[in-house]
Amino acid sequence: MHLPSTGRALAASLLILCVAFPLSAIHAEERPKVALVMKSLANEFFLTMEDGAKAYQKEHASEFDLVSNGIKDESDTGNQIRIVEQMIVSGVNALVIAPADSKALVPVIKRAMDAGITVVNIDNRLDPEVLKSKQMSVPFVGPDNRKGARLVGDYLAARLKVGDEVGIIEGVPTTTNAQQRTAGFKDAMDAAQMKIVAVQSGNWEINKGNAVASAMLNEYPNLKALLAGNDSMALGAVAAVRSAGRTGQVQVVGYDNLKAVAPMLADGRLLATADQYAARQAVFGIEAALKMLKGEKPEVDADNVIQTPVDLITRQP
Repeated sequence: MHLPSTGRALAASLLILCVAFPLSAIHAEERPKVALVMKSLANEFFLTMEDGAKAYQKEHASEFDLVSNGIKDESDTGNQIRIVEQMIVSGVNALVIAPADSKALVPVIKRAMDAGITVVNIDNRLDPEVLKSKQMSVPFVGPDNRKGARLVGDYLAARLKVGDEVGIIEGVPTTTNAQQRTAGFKDAMDAAQMKIVAVQSGNWEINKGNAVASAMLNEYPNLKALLAGNDSMALGAVAAVRSAGRTGQVQVVGYDNLKAVAPMLADGRLLATADQYAARQAVFGIEAALKMLKGEKPEVDADNVIQTPVDLITRQP
């Protein structure tokens, strides 16, 4: 069959279009781009979170593209702000963020929302009052940190005596999850009538947690337990207890259930931790963002929160 000259020209044009813009590229343009912005990738928790997000994207490659970023350390707020600014410029469709600071990230997140980017908050909740003051509504997807810390604290309290001295190693104090975990620990210790002799920040980090634990052990010779706001600081606390020659005399608990603490749970160096399912944390947020991009409303509670699980983890066989 011979096409007329106009038909041949049209067919040639379509062929050129398909070569220049293959169907895969056209479909790729239709996929939303989701940016995952985390805290310190030096922390095993966030590496696990990133791995879980990448695995989920691989399973749903036709549904969205993923860009993941993290910062150098837990308190590198300025760099996290710059990463969000870069995501705004690159034109991502959604931003799933674990903010390094509950208040300082709000202005740049507002700029993202003003640019039409869908934002979902995970891990560490943005300050609700600051959001309200800027007339912003950002759903939080994550566990009840106070509840998780209370579970750990109650388990510890059952192994102490009334009036025993304990110390709390807090995360970055400007973060909501650090505040909530400290509150949960205090709830448990107060209910059991323990004596909280110190609350100091370990900045979520092993070395800082070790330094704080060492100082507490030195200052309070009758200390019976250290409650760490995450497992990284708990690792530092376990090392401090060993260095002080007080293994078995001072109990240590943490939060996150990192792989690194499994041997310590097995031999009792770490009494308990809380599992908030790191590999699923970002996935829960991504799922909410994809729903919102489709115009669907995520199933939030009255406080604009999508609750995710948190469980007590104790000695492993």
